[in-house]
Amino acid sequence: WLLDYKADDDALHVRYTGVSNAVVRKNLERLVAAKAKMEVRCLVVPGCTDGADIRVRAFDVATFVAHGAAQLGIVGSDVVDEFDYSELYAPVDLGIGHCRLSLAGPEGSAPPGLGESHIRVATKYPGTTRRWFEAQGIQAECIKLNGAMEIAPKLGLASHIVDLVSTGRTLVENALAEQKIISEVSARLIVNRAAFKLRSAEVPALVEKFRQAVGDAAA
Repeated sequence: WLLDYKADDDALHVRYTGVSNAVVRKNLERLVAAKAKMEVRCLVVPGCTDGADIRVRAFDVATFVAHGAAQLGIVGSDVVDEFDYSELYAPVDLGIGHCRLSLAGPEGSAPPGLGESHIRVATKYPGTTRRWFEAQGIQAECIKLNGAMEIAPKLGLASHIVDLVSTGRTLVENALAEQKIISEVSARLIVNRAAFKLRSAEVPALVEKFRQAVGDAAA
């Protein structure tokens, strides 16, 4: 799902678009509740969405924070694992956005195992995928895709895929089956390590507020 989200503040949304954002917000809540895959696209509108908060794609959030363009961000642990930036600190598991990063292949096929030295995999996570297969003693040739992973085996592009799985419905619809869980995934608060030290009056306090909020929600 791709969602255009022009402004969180309803008054600003009405001012710059002429309509309320209530429907968009409701759709967003429904997609979150359904644990649907989605990307939220926010346009930068002068005077409306050009403030200090930055909203970008999840993979770009890690890059922005790691390189100091932003001090904090929220991404899935899949993104943290994929980039493995030394500049990132992930102090809080937010306890939401649960899913898993899994290996999947055609229904009825066996997962790659002993005796196999090479496999071609379609994935958005080439770094994580290569490292996981290396630990199994298998060399993985990763075909980087940003979407539509499920059709790669059908088209002969790759024998397997590595992708996020929630309900597994998309796999079933494409005659695929989950074979191995590579990692459990949840949303994490990430922090730029330098900012955590240099902005010690602000950033650690924000981290603690997130930690307390997670604790309160779990109580």
